[in-house]
Amino acid sequence: MFDPSPIHIVLLLLIVLLIFGTKRLPEMGRSLGRGIREFKGSVTGDDEPDKRPQAPPPAREPDGASDPPPAGEEVEERTPR
Repeated sequence: MFDPSPIHIVLLLLIVLLIFGTKRLPEMGRSLGRGIREFKGSVTGDDEPDKRPQAPPPAREPDGASDPPPAGEEVEERTPR
């Protein structure tokens, strides 16, 4: 049988990190946790939604709001009406 040693586990984690990258791993962990919770809920018959509050998605700036004006062009000042 295969007996995983700590070196095997570390090597496997490094390979997974190289394949998926640091940005994708947290997303995969969240989706895996959500899937496990949904599976447990369906097995136990718990149909109530998760009681923990959901984190809101990160706020995004409107397009062009953070871009500086191009060099050499005049910037029009806009006044609210």
